[in-house]
Amino acid sequence: MRSERPTAKDRLVDGLYGLGWGGVKKLPEPVAAALGRTVADRAWKRRGKSVLRLESNLARVVPDASAQRLAALSKAGMRSYMRYWMESFRLPAWSPERIAADVDIQDSYRITEALDSGRGVVLALPHMANWDLAGAWVTTFLGHPFTTVAERLKPETLYDRFVAYRESLGMEVVPHTGGSAFGTLARRLRAGRLVCLVADRDLSASGIEVKFFGESARMPAGPAILAQQTGALLLPVTLWYDGPKMMRGRIHPPVDVPETGTRNDKTSEMTQALADAFATGIAEHPEDWHMLQRLWLADLQARPGESA
Repeated sequence: MRSERPTAKDRLVDGLYGLGWGGVKKLPEPVAAALGRTVADRAWKRRGKSVLRLESNLARVVPDASAQRLAALSKAGMRSYMRYWMESFRLPAWSPERIAADVDIQDSYRITEALDSGRGVVLALPHMANWDLAGAWVTTFLGHPFTTVAERLKPETLYDRFVAYRESLGMEVVPHTGGSAFGTLARRLRAGRLVCLVADRDLSASGIEVKFFGESARMPAGPAILAQQTGALLLPVTLWYDGPKMMRGRIHPPVDVPETGTRNDKTSEMTQALADAFATGIAEHPEDWHMLQRLWLADLQARPGESA
């Protein structure tokens, strides 16, 4: 069911994204990269809410960093974030050969061995580097299509753009709302297929409280529950940029389902294990963690006029 008629702001946002997908991919690559850096640097200099939130989040990751170090990290983080967007706008035009040459994922055998044996796999990632590019690498280089979940966006036409974009990369996309997403994911996993979920932030009542860089945060229960209910292998993944063209990643050791305890206990333990794996990768490459929103529970008491 479609939402209410889009506002002028909705149409503007949709138009800007449409311009990105339609225009940026036509630019010469050095020009697109320079444009991304320029936009990132201007946003960083304005010191808006997103930049300040990124810097505050990075202060948890690098607690002994000086103010100058944090500023440098947040500037690099904004450049990394805009690189993600520049790549994403151009990614539908990349050849499989280009994707294979520009992406290197360590220990990908953990994925292929499980899928080849007929076992489903859940890949859980934080917001690092370019998770869409990693997904394109899975579908093209590894040759495994997968299912993922997308949040409903406003306007509806913007959500449609994102779905079409990800489907063009070989992904099956199901909406987060509507109540059917979990069932669809579970069916795919029981059929021995692959599911990929970005899983480092969940501020809803169903989020699982974890310790993350020493403080309480909430992360989604879905990956752990899916693994428990379907017998799928749960694998944490972290990503980072290495130079102007290469993106690297690591498939961490699997998060096993505990042998004892209630379902809630098992879900909490497994989600904490995911958080620990994410923290390892983020600590190694903090500038490539694109968390421009509140995450820790201590930050959720918003001041008047602010949103989470």
